[in-house]
Amino acid sequence: MLQDTPPAPPTTTLDEVVVTAARLPPAAGEAAFSVIRLGEETLSGATRLDEALATVPAVSLFRRTSSLAANPTTQGISLRAIAPSGAGRTLVTLDGVPLNDPFGGWVIWSQAPTESIESLDIVRGAGAGPYGAGALTGVIQLRERERGGVLDASVAQRGGARLAGSGGVDAGPARLTGSVLYETSDGYTPVRGNAAGAADTPLGLEARSAALRADLPMGEAALSLRAAAYEEDRGSGLAGARATASGHVLSATAARQASADSTGWRLQAWRRESDLANTSAAVAADRATTTPANDQYQTPATGWGLNAALRGRRDGLGGQRLEWEVGADARFNEGETNELFRYMAGAFTRDRIAGGETSVAGIYGEGALENGPWLFAGGLRLDGWKNQNGRRLERDLATGAATLDETDPERSGEVVSARLAARRMIGGGWAARAAAYSGFRPATLNELHRPFRVGNDLTEANAGLIPETLQGVEAGLAFEGPISALNATLFWNRIEDAIVNVTIGEGPGTFPRAGFVPAGGVLRQRQNAGTIEATGVEISARQTLRSGLDLTGAVSITDARLDGGSAAPQLTGLRPAQAPIWSVSAGADWRASDRLTLGVRARYESKRFEDDLNSRVLGAAVTADVRADWRVNETASLWLAADNLFDAEVEVSETGNGVEGYGPPRLISLGLRLTY
Repeated sequence: MLQDTPPAPPTTTLDEVVVTAARLPPAAGEAAFSVIRLGEETLSGATRLDEALATVPAVSLFRRTSSLAANPTTQGISLRAIAPSGAGRTLVTLDGVPLNDPFGGWVIWSQAPTESIESLDIVRGAGAGPYGAGALTGVIQLRERERGGVLDASVAQRGGARLAGSGGVDAGPARLTGSVLYETSDGYTPVRGNAAGAADTPLGLEARSAALRADLPMGEAALSLRAAAYEEDRGSGLAGARATASGHVLSATAARQASADSTGWRLQAWRRESDLANTSAAVAADRATTTPANDQYQTPATGWGLNAALRGRRDGLGGQRLEWEVGADARFNEGETNELFRYMAGAFTRDRIAGGETSVAGIYGEGALENGPWLFAGGLRLDGWKNQNGRRLERDLATGAATLDETDPERSGEVVSARLAARRMIGGGWAARAAAYSGFRPATLNELHRPFRVGNDLTEANAGLIPETLQGVEAGLAFEGPISALNATLFWNRIEDAIVNVTIGEGPGTFPRAGFVPAGGVLRQRQNAGTIEATGVEISARQTLRSGLDLTGAVSITDARLDGGSAAPQLTGLRPAQAPIWSVSAGADWRASDRLTLGVRARYESKRFEDDLNSRVLGAAVTADVRADWRVNETASLWLAADNLFDAEVEVSETGNGVEGYGPPRLISLGLRLTY
């Protein structure tokens, strides 16, 4: 007897689970503000992230110097040439975690190699909403790579070599993404020609960093755990002067995206530790010798923070959409500088310990309404700030007796900041927008407590600094088409209680607290020196031609002026230090064949001033960079690049006796890039 064959068991089909990083997408209201997005196609052509950002004229690198040669304490970045500073007036975040150093506010760019960044948004104008303290002139939001991978290896003139990569693998239910960087260079000597002496040495560099992120699904949410570390060692351009910076960061982020049926949310905690060692030297008038001036041998600092957000959306009739977000965040920093100074008879004779704690915490609410061609967005924040446990102790090394012992009083306050914007689509790809905003930046521990020296110039700290605040308005017109784009913005900004390095004396001479200032040097102090008003225009354009040629251009014009008031009347009418009026860039990329792509970038910047009194002039400069990429196959390409092709002399510094320092000379690099 034949038996029936039992039916086959039912087949279960499992949906593919794509693990993503725990992050909320950009808020809908961002489109109403001045936002520039840089994608991987732009980042892949830049060796360093700050150099990629510098292609945007609104971005100001302090002292015109990229992280190839900049001292860690001058790697600050600002948006718009209102008042650049070593601390920077822009908040830089990586998936919501601040990259700004907890002690000085600067950004060590080697911790974020371009290969590890998927895209970034530059939001110009003071940030309210989730940004908070530090976003005085805007925020740069970096997004770390989620998929794909890249490895770039290159060699360059003057002993340059670089290896950097980023990629990920699936490990069970998790996704692991990592990045590494190693870079070395013998560097160049900033003082050139007859002005250079035996005391002038190259700005050598050795930098390394690594990061690892684990993304895990949590139902409808995701959890990201990240650990990263960096270390760099640099020459400072003078014999006997060097700088090292190191640090690590840990973060945990959980997030669920909002939908029409459910509320999204984000919870994030992070902790960052950093250290800085920086030696400085006094240089002889003939630049033949140097004498040790200061040995800042240790600057331990810790920063940690928490933030939380709820985001919801509601879709209405006729395409109307409402999105809202409420949240809170808090940041805490503590650190101190440990230094040896007052070099006499072949040895340091005194030491200094100075530091304290700062904190800021706030709550905010944001909303955006899309209604037909209109987009309205607004936000309101309330923040409280506090400086506490500040102390400066200086001792005689021979006797141990205190020569200065100060305890700073606790200072605190509240700041209300807000932003409001509207955008209207007016047809044919055109849109008009207008915005008003305010923001604030508390002084860093570095500005409050750490005196520093560059050559023969001394700058004193000021524990009495209060936060600087900004108010601004702007209007813009934009066109976006498939082969062309145009964006124009007119803005007015005002910084009150601006933190400025104010000249208070010239050497040679001995001054209270600061000590001896040699000939050719000056003494400055950080002060809340009145207000800065700036009016500016920003225009950018893009055009793609049928011949495979992409053209880009941008111009930034910013007229910033100081009003020192009664605190610093000598500054009234002057321009802030390191703030040029004109910045122009242009570029062309030509796909000459299926395999060959050629690119050229040019940048012009008008003169800027080295100092607050506008007495040291850094001349206008034009530079040009070229690059050729040859695609070997689907995954590999060779590239050849020349930075500063015409070997332009770009002034980046000037001493009191007129000795000029320059940016990098022409640099030829050759590399291999692998992608998957």
